[in-house]
Amino acid sequence: MRLGGYVFLKGNDPEEYALAHVKKGFGAALCPDWISLERPAELRAFMNAMKKHDIRIAEVGAWCNPLHPDRDEAEAKLRYIIGRLRLAEELGAATCVNILGTKQAETWYGPHEDGYSESFFEEAVEVYQRIIDTVNPKRTKLSFEMMPYYFLDSPEAYLHFLEAVNREAAAVHLDICNTMNHPKRFFENGAFIRKTFEMLGDKIVTLHLKDIAMETDSLTVAFREVLPGTGGIAYDVLMDEIAKLPADTPAMLEHLDGEAQYDAATAATMQFMEGVGMHLEGMTWVR
Repeated sequence: MRLGGYVFLKGNDPEEYALAHVKKGFGAALCPDWISLERPAELRAFMNAMKKHDIRIAEVGAWCNPLHPDRDEAEAKLRYIIGRLRLAEELGAATCVNILGTKQAETWYGPHEDGYSESFFEEAVEVYQRIIDTVNPKRTKLSFEMMPYYFLDSPEAYLHFLEAVNREAAAVHLDICNTMNHPKRFFENGAFIRKTFEMLGDKIVTLHLKDIAMETDSLTVAFREVLPGTGGIAYDVLMDEIAKLPADTPAMLEHLDGEAQYDAATAATMQFMEGVGMHLEGMTWVR
């Protein structure tokens, strides 16, 4: 796997951006906000710097809501994702990633009762077919975050969705923490991780790495994100399964508060990788 995460760097110099990843031991990187198809010279310089230092571009984020209840807003977000997928294709990124969307208007990601309806499923399929067919990517994939509060919350549901989309460019982005929407699944997450990789492993193009803990003093079920290794996710099992994926697969640390937390998460993750027999060759962890 190629470990990656956010780097704390001011400015938009491609060489400095690549070297910041080398310094942290990251073999994968997020596409920064300052890279655009509208500035081709800057884009080429970025690609050259990343290639020079053997840093794989893991993901181009397309974080928005193409299923917004307002049709004009939904159409605008669909066009935005098309542009992001085109950028990912030009960069040869592992994926362009988004959540499916939501019928909630207050946020671009939040829960809504329609998230389990057949109409929501059918609309999501149609929207993402349209996006893929417009771009027709060959060098990248379009992938989707599983989330705890709509139908895309399990490997079975993900396979059903991919079968319905029926496009070669549709793939899996895996964030195992986002599937934890029930205490029983959380307490038995090691077995759930094994099943998820068994069902989706050959379709996984990128992963997010984090950990979660369940609140012990809440009268309703509540989870919170914590540093890797300090929560309840079976990281030894997770790393054992990741080690079976193609060595070039990016796994990105996320949602941490500041550089010190990213450094601590990096150290902890490397310990888990070493614990399952992985070692670093160049910028890639292999077993």
